[in-house]
Amino acid sequence: MPRRTSRTALDRLRTPGRLTGFLKSASVCVLIAGLLSPLAQTASAADTATANDYCGGQCSDILPPGENGNATLAQVLLNQSFGTQPDHAEDQLGPYANLAKGYPALTNSTINTFFNDASFGVPSDQVASTLSPAGRTDVTIVRDKKTGVPHITGTTRYGTEFGAGYAAAQDRLWLMDVFRHVGRGQLTTFAGGAASNQGLEQQFWRNAPYSEADLQAQIDNAVAANGARGQQALADANAYLAGINAYIDASDSGRYFPGEYVLTGHKDSVTNAGTIDHFKITDLVALASVIGALFGSGGGGEVNNAISLMAAQQQYGVAKGTEVWESFRERNDPEAVLTVHNGESFPYAAKPANAQGQALPDAGSVATEPLVYDATGTGADQSASAASATATANALTSARRGMSNALVVSGKYTASGHPVAVFGPQTGYFAPQLLMLQEIQGPGISARGASFAGLSMYVELGRGQDYSWSATTSGQDIIDTYAVELCQDDYHYLFHGTCTAMDKIEQKNSWAPTTADGTAAGSYTMRVWRTKYGPVEYRATVGGKKVAYTTLRSSFMHEADSIIGFQMLNDPDYVKSPGTFQSAVQHINYTFNWFYADSAHTAYYNSGNNPVRASGVDAEFPVWAQAAYDWKNWNPATNTADYTPASAHPNSIDQDYYISWNNKQAKDYATASWGDGSVHRGNLLEDRVKKLVAAGGVTRASLVKAMADASLADLRAEDVLPDLLKVVNSSTVTDSTAAAAVSKLQTWLTAGGKRTETSAGSKKYADADAIRILDAWWPLLVKGIFEPGLGTSLYTAMQANLPVDESPSAAHGPTGAHAGSSFQYGWWSYVDKDVRAVLGESVQGPPADKYCGGGSLSACRDILISTLKTAAGKTAAQVYPGDDLCSAGDQWCADSIVQRTLGGIKHYNISWQNRPTFQQVVEFTSHR
Repeated sequence: MPRRTSRTALDRLRTPGRLTGFLKSASVCVLIAGLLSPLAQTASAADTATANDYCGGQCSDILPPGENGNATLAQVLLNQSFGTQPDHAEDQLGPYANLAKGYPALTNSTINTFFNDASFGVPSDQVASTLSPAGRTDVTIVRDKKTGVPHITGTTRYGTEFGAGYAAAQDRLWLMDVFRHVGRGQLTTFAGGAASNQGLEQQFWRNAPYSEADLQAQIDNAVAANGARGQQALADANAYLAGINAYIDASDSGRYFPGEYVLTGHKDSVTNAGTIDHFKITDLVALASVIGALFGSGGGGEVNNAISLMAAQQQYGVAKGTEVWESFRERNDPEAVLTVHNGESFPYAAKPANAQGQALPDAGSVATEPLVYDATGTGADQSASAASATATANALTSARRGMSNALVVSGKYTASGHPVAVFGPQTGYFAPQLLMLQEIQGPGISARGASFAGLSMYVELGRGQDYSWSATTSGQDIIDTYAVELCQDDYHYLFHGTCTAMDKIEQKNSWAPTTADGTAAGSYTMRVWRTKYGPVEYRATVGGKKVAYTTLRSSFMHEADSIIGFQMLNDPDYVKSPGTFQSAVQHINYTFNWFYADSAHTAYYNSGNNPVRASGVDAEFPVWAQAAYDWKNWNPATNTADYTPASAHPNSIDQDYYISWNNKQAKDYATASWGDGSVHRGNLLEDRVKKLVAAGGVTRASLVKAMADASLADLRAEDVLPDLLKVVNSSTVTDSTAAAAVSKLQTWLTAGGKRTETSAGSKKYADADAIRILDAWWPLLVKGIFEPGLGTSLYTAMQANLPVDESPSAAHGPTGAHAGSSFQYGWWSYVDKDVRAVLGESVQGPPADKYCGGGSLSACRDILISTLKTAAGKTAAQVYPGDDLCSAGDQWCADSIVQRTLGGIKHYNISWQNRPTFQQVVEFTSHR
């Protein structure tokens, strides 16, 4: 194991003249640059009262790599040179990684070998430090010896929140600073001009181009609309900010602030010249806009949908082309796995019988709206252009990275009679982590769990006194695309009959080389043209008329509103039952699936401000920006409208079990992203949990095992490969190459079709050849099956709606490669349905045509064998070409998870698991 260093006089080590290449990898997705934390405090014995803990020692959690996301300059240099780790920077990574091989033997008594004890309080013999921040007498921060998690206890509300802010800055100051600059579109100026930094700020600022006045207005409106709770939220936020800023002042004067401030040129290591800017309340809104865009804003993609629909109609004619398009869209697939599986219907965003107001572009007229202007230096080079193109694609797609999963079982089917839950968000893997652990106890607040850094005035995902909650991304459509007709010039548009000027919003950025990021000097201006219908994303013509396509999101200009829901979740006097839990999360306007468990009940609720659309509007496609097609009672000045009532959102109490892995929520409830068909990664949980429930006697250990087993499964192998092999084996395979490949695939399938090491730490997969063959075969077989029938143009257009594959070794959007989360988006359902149709099996919601071999079993078999032979001949180096971390051909490394240390502290990579980043295991034994 790496050696550890304590915070000593070494913390004042001076900066070398240059640290070549340092922080380069971090820039790749700067969303994670940084690390931080304060000097260790003197330990004193102190017990936190635990009389309010009803979990009976049966609540656990984990959040790798470790709680401490701070590193002084000395610690950064020691880590880079010798691999030493600051205290508590990496101590949750090993237990997290070890579950992949340790879960088969798991028992209730060994759960905390792989998780932390998430009981309230700290036993006196486990107290590592006790701090009264800034000398306050109304709050203490106790950290435990095992993980260094802050346990904040206040006697006043202000003191409690002050302590939460101070602890957040201790553990995540640099990361919080990075995030506020991402949200403001100022990342490159702050952290350097690396191409990935450029891409990151462009991706987020395109969707949330707010001025300072916009940010402040969102705070004012959220406070005004929520009465006493709004006023309390404002007071909590101000106290939290005071705690952050107190730590900034203390660490600056004490010279133990994060070393990145020196390495990026904001502080001088010799004179201590330079400043770390205090946080202000609008920074919290900027931070919230990033998190909301990443995980809680379903929708968009209407222009891409229109392009693929027109390609289908061009290929097949209007009627048949529309039928083909709808079969691939799978809006309401009868074979899709559901979270609410009792048959209850929750209609939303359904296909209208007679669509009204559609504004489909003229063929070939669509052009993406530029974001970057006046670029110079490295803001205009090839790398910058590539990063900008990727950022644009990520910002405009409906295939947003949902991630996260949940397994919740009613007490009726557990061994104890109490509900059991294993759940958490998949937020990628960073160093420090985007989330941080904490316990907060004070007037009106009693919770432990995870919060996004810089937004941790409340626990966002975690447990209360006698209940626990978590969330997964839901992705229902709260973003619509409007075609605004231009008038006068390209920067005026018709708004309800009046020619109106667009608002020009700009952000000018420039950068120069630093020790952390040696990217040469450059600059550019980001420019967004904003209308009352949202920012302009594309230009086109519709019926020969010039239009701008804009995107209107129901949470736009409302990034701060969800604070009320989180405040309620932390309030033990508010959440006392499944019903009050559902009431709390109804105040969260982002698109999430929320899950709840206490000692007797379970519950589920789908949140988000779902706009009530005008009659006949099809949410899949752009519509004209005309009053007849506006959201019902839409007020453009405040971007408010009528929203579907709570009862219309998928919701449930005490269903036998719930699973979620970003799958379809309920019957008739459409999501914006494609891929909710017969094969979805949610099936990996559904099949396992359904089997456990049928047998009864579910325990925490057995539910963790189900999650862990699913986390190693290759979805394609488990749910599609059996049918592919049926076709291949429909007659004897005589070709020796194909026969050998089939034998390897069948052996792997018989062993479970998992991507798992031969033994812990071997860094070699069992059935490595079979895995290599399937990884190579999948894109070839998809193309072989579908391109001949669809034609190249339509096949390509459909891939813009739904990527063909998302294997563990693939890049994963804004989080990059080595991000763990896999098999969310892909053509597995299309292949499954088509191959079953060719085999003559029953298919509900079948494809419009039979594509594999034109429906001929023998011709389909020829395609599969031909592509299989090609795949089998590909070397490991061709399938896994290597990157900055992995050499070509290193299969295990290509899949492995990396804690993306865009700051100074590096961690080892771990074997792949498709699993939540922060995860809870809970079973409450009693209730208030």
